[in-house]
Amino acid sequence: MNVQIAESWKGILQEEFNKPYFKTLADFVKSEYSKHTCYPKGSQVFAAFDHCSFDDLKVVIIGQDPYHGTGQANGLCFSVNNGIEHPPSLVNIFKELTSDLGIPYPSSGNLERWADQGVLLLNATLTVRAHQAGSHQNKGWEQFTDAVITKVSEFKDNVVFLLWGGFAKRKGAKIDTSKHHILSSGHPSPLSANRGYWFGNRHFSKTNSFLESKEIERIHW
Repeated sequence: MNVQIAESWKGILQEEFNKPYFKTLADFVKSEYSKHTCYPKGSQVFAAFDHCSFDDLKVVIIGQDPYHGTGQANGLCFSVNNGIEHPPSLVNIFKELTSDLGIPYPSSGNLERWADQGVLLLNATLTVRAHQAGSHQNKGWEQFTDAVITKVSEFKDNVVFLLWGGFAKRKGAKIDTSKHHILSSGHPSPLSANRGYWFGNRHFSKTNSFLESKEIERIHW
């Protein structure tokens, strides 16, 4: 795996790329992509960083695994390529978005439009084997993305972290709450949402209210 990451992140993450665990991870991912169908496509593995520069970062949303269905994953958590049916969690995200902000339900599930405004859409694991959820977990990605969260917490100020579900909340334990703003709720998956742990969290308007209170430009969700 050739690490081709956006210039603004290179200095921040270079020490991770040089660690032994990352070389082992890179060898594993390279082998998987050569032997199996894996997602997202190789050029999109670091798409979250390509679309959201470190300098512009305002918001972090933490996901778990890339989608493992054909044509879905594009390197951004909860996001799918244009023209792909919206997965259930994304449907619930958009339902909350329309309820919270009174805007029409989006036709495209591609969240590049969020990332380009400074929303880091970070999965804990950045790759997956086709149709095998969790197949690339515990290979080193989690250590890398923990380091990303730690670096953002350390070197940025007034970032809004949206922690949806127990997994994201545990992942967010490394965040310095004295300098960042955390909004947490249940996961947008139907199982959690239908139990009342997702709808009504109003995270989109709350994020913008916080950003504006710090004189930071709001996100056009």
